[in-house]
Amino acid sequence: MNIRAILPLLLFFGLAAPIGALVPSAVAQDKGTLHPKPLPPLANPDDPALAAKQLFGRKTLPAAGAPYVIGFYARGCIAGAEALPVTGPTWQVMRLSRNRNWAHPAMVALLERVSAKARRDAGWPGLLIGDMAQPRGGPMLTGHASHQIGLDADVWLTPMPNRLLSRNEREEMSAVMMVRRDRLDIDPRAWTPSHLGVIRAAAREPSVERIFVNAAIKKALCREAKGDRSWLSKVRPMYGHDYHFHIRIKCPPGSPQCESQPPPGPAEGCGAQDLAYWFSDAVLHPKPPKTPPKPKPPITLSQLPTACRQVLAAPDARQ
Repeated sequence: MNIRAILPLLLFFGLAAPIGALVPSAVAQDKGTLHPKPLPPLANPDDPALAAKQLFGRKTLPAAGAPYVIGFYARGCIAGAEALPVTGPTWQVMRLSRNRNWAHPAMVALLERVSAKARRDAGWPGLLIGDMAQPRGGPMLTGHASHQIGLDADVWLTPMPNRLLSRNEREEMSAVMMVRRDRLDIDPRAWTPSHLGVIRAAAREPSVERIFVNAAIKKALCREAKGDRSWLSKVRPMYGHDYHFHIRIKCPPGSPQCESQPPPGPAEGCGAQDLAYWFSDAVLHPKPPKTPPKPKPPITLSQLPTACRQVLAAPDARQ
């Protein structure tokens, strides 16, 4: 089926998500809790029909061993994941109750590096980091279809306050909406030149494969970028990115079972024809389908790469 033909329906039902996956995205407005409760044991964890998210969502620590990425962004897992410290000199992690500040060490290093560049080059106080991956990656109990292999990370478009956020603030604070109410452009009351500098700092990193933003944000970047604009080719419009941008990096060395996307072409993607679809009436004002689509069955363990079974069975890494 043509993906563009069904995206308006997916948008109406809150199902649009990054390439390779069509499930709801966990947004910055979804609040956390100060008192997360451990999930109850599964009655039959070996049931072949059991959703893989039930297995990976119960792992609170990474698998022991060297960092190793398995599969695609929306269908895979990771061994030897590293946690981004929840507080750093130029970043703070949000929604700690989700336990999703895990990733491949290359992503952890990139976020630390980009946060420092954002402060130095864009005058940004620091980054507020949203969801990265679960300790062993894999499908999540809520939210993203991607973020499964430790190579994706969400960064809020709200600057970090110049103070240490409390645990309650990290669970309850909402990100700032960047898109105008009519969805045709950014909100000038929220958008600043520094936003361009932060996204540009990330896009210029050689390991970055894609950056997903709302189409109105892409439009603003195209309008405002000066000088070298080659980094714009990595920035792609995508649903569900009104409050944050999504960084995706390439497969790292030493993970031959990792599957990257094709590299982006050299075009900026700023032409009227490049953005027309995203600002069409069918996308901005989708009509409800006459017959609601059936929910897509969740991914089972058998549908993930075989090596993900070993990742689940591996002992916890020492912390």
